[in-house]
Amino acid sequence: MLVAIVAHFALAAVLPLVARRYGRAAFVVGALAPAATLVYALARVGEAVGDAPPLETVAWAPAIGLEFTARFDELALLLILLVSGIGAVVLCYYARYAKVDDHRTTARDSALLVTFAGAMLGLVLADDVISLYLFWELTTVCSFLLVGGDGVAKRLRTSATQALLVTTLGGLAMLLGLILLGTAAGTMRISEILADPPSGGVVTAALLLILLGALTKSAQVPFHPWLPSAMVAPTPVSAYLHAAAMVKAGVYLVARFSPAFADHPAWWIPVVGCGLWTMLLGGFRALRQYDLKTLLAYGTISQLGFLMVMLGSGTWMSALAAGTLILAHGLFKSALFLTVGIIDKRAGTRDIRELSGLGRQWRVLTTLATLAAMSMAGLPPLLGFVGKEVALEALFGGGTIDVLVGIGVAVGSVLTVVYSLRFVRGAFGTKPDTAPAAPVACGRIMTGLVAVPSLAGLALAFVPGVIEPIEAGYADLYGSDPGYHLALWHGITPALLISAGIVVTGVLVHRYAGVQRLGGHVPEPLRAQTWYGRSVDGLEFLARGVTGRIQVGSLPVYLGVILTTLVVVPGAGLLAGGVEFGELRLFDNWLQVPITLLVLVAAATSLLARRRLTAVLLAGVVGYGIGAWFVVDGGADLALAQFLVETLTLVVFVFVIRRFPPRFAEDKAYVHGRWVKAAIAGVAGTFVAVLAVLYSGYTEGMPEASRQYIERAEDETGATNVVNAIIVDFRAFDTIGEITVLAVAATGAASLILARSRKRGRTDDRPDTADTGGAADGSATETPEVRS
Repeated sequence: MLVAIVAHFALAAVLPLVARRYGRAAFVVGALAPAATLVYALARVGEAVGDAPPLETVAWAPAIGLEFTARFDELALLLILLVSGIGAVVLCYYARYAKVDDHRTTARDSALLVTFAGAMLGLVLADDVISLYLFWELTTVCSFLLVGGDGVAKRLRTSATQALLVTTLGGLAMLLGLILLGTAAGTMRISEILADPPSGGVVTAALLLILLGALTKSAQVPFHPWLPSAMVAPTPVSAYLHAAAMVKAGVYLVARFSPAFADHPAWWIPVVGCGLWTMLLGGFRALRQYDLKTLLAYGTISQLGFLMVMLGSGTWMSALAAGTLILAHGLFKSALFLTVGIIDKRAGTRDIRELSGLGRQWRVLTTLATLAAMSMAGLPPLLGFVGKEVALEALFGGGTIDVLVGIGVAVGSVLTVVYSLRFVRGAFGTKPDTAPAAPVACGRIMTGLVAVPSLAGLALAFVPGVIEPIEAGYADLYGSDPGYHLALWHGITPALLISAGIVVTGVLVHRYAGVQRLGGHVPEPLRAQTWYGRSVDGLEFLARGVTGRIQVGSLPVYLGVILTTLVVVPGAGLLAGGVEFGELRLFDNWLQVPITLLVLVAAATSLLARRRLTAVLLAGVVGYGIGAWFVVDGGADLALAQFLVETLTLVVFVFVIRRFPPRFAEDKAYVHGRWVKAAIAGVAGTFVAVLAVLYSGYTEGMPEASRQYIERAEDETGATNVVNAIIVDFRAFDTIGEITVLAVAATGAASLILARSRKRGRTDDRPDTADTGGAADGSATETPEVRS
């Protein structure tokens, strides 16, 4: 499977070249990678559902334990069926959807879609925390670029930015949660964490942070508005990213960790609560939408909430239902999005108020879309019905809480039936008050590609035993098999009666309650999009306020902020305790005493100096005193560097202060701020001194990297001074980089000095300034006062 991930990225790198030469055929070429991955995964189904799922590991930083481990188990296989299967279909579909002459867009979108497919493949296979996060964020970046498109239109930039901000915020929280969880478990391998889950307060915080990432990625309330906004992307992108694959990443994350933490209140309560709220709100908002893509977007939000509810319930039956519904949702929702793409492309609009009579013109496409909508509504004989019946059986066959959740799911399912009918009637129905659409062919190839996921949902419902081993294998992580099997017919059961009642109620609500009067309207103050806008505005206001007060162009302010941070952040950790320090000594060499007194006297005297040159010389005494310390402690190389730097600094200061008045300025503002500066400097200096003294006696074992430096210095570099070995050999590239920076800075400084000298030379040659020493107009020039 590692080869498959690399193959996706390698193919994506060459697709822009293919697009420039062959145009839209680049999408078909790009479909080869996910199609081959799907075939390969299906060939290894037996291994995935076995007792020991295959593991492949590549160590990319073995010294510090960083590696990428791919684990091909039942859950990974289930998601690969969607990621690779739907990915191949969408890429082939895009080859007909894209414009013939727009090679630039073709090159960008084909490469990004294949890159996204590879990232999703790596995400569902990753068995270590760091790799999971890397692939997670790569999908976010691909989504941002695909939604933003060329970035010319403002709505594209706004929608892409919103998706990026929300999902990246969740991703960073997830990373912190994963690290906390891995630290508590003592391993960063996900399968090992789940095999022996840790507990405690840190784990509770970690689970909440992980859930924040899952909720944002899968567009759960209150983070859901980014998904409808992302519908500005091309329809094939929406069909793949925002229906079948990317939005499943959060669902996948919950599915991956639920077997170990489903009984933890910090896990199942947010998952079930947010999922149920999302299912109801998404279905409610879908009732008021006129744009077919937006209607499907809110329907996707509702269905994702449904999946979250089932995963959070934490039983064998609910896990089986979740696995079935994940596959069913990817199939019917991708088919519906691809259908909308055909309607938009051929009819020129997605507004249901302007569409009429397409059902009579496009009978095959209408049949395929109706099958997909029936699966979404949970009607037989389709895979959506099979999954929903298992879900109702799991919820209404449980305890009181499960029954209450089941009632909420039943209400959400009624809304699903309503907006499914709204989609079919709005897209294909004949409306008496709307003129029929002009006859136009819908395209056989595009219709044929819609048939793949639509008919797959029909076929799998009749042979659910094909997919049951995958889903039951995942469900076994929650407990023992109760003997339930997927089937279209289980007899007259309570779940079947509830399902029938849901369908009848949905039809009646759509027929008699009046969809427009029913609602879908949410007051402006309660809309999540409104709160998102206010949050962004508030964050921008805060950033401007902080920047305006910190970035004021004052060096003392900058130093004050740095020193305050230096004291507060490490100081909090020091006060927290937990570090054992060794015995402290007053001094190691009697020569340290007079040198220390010299440095202290020079530092104190420099504060009292009124002339600039005196202050510079006293500061130089402090620097030379530190160099003397190095000599006493045996660091001759450090002392030499210190003496050279101090000498160079002293010379530069002398040249610079020639341009300033000889004495420091004295004014009320300066005197008033002096004590604040003195307090910050004094506290920071004292803190650093105390910290240095304490940690010089630290008795714990040194880090592994430090020990390796010491052990290898003499044998591998021939150096007895480990500092020299590090600078010259172990980190020679860093040293070269530092030397390069110094060389560039010296070149820039020399250029400024030479430019200044040439300018002054030209000025001195002018007769009208030779005698006055002033400006060209004869007026006196004055060097402006610069205050510290």
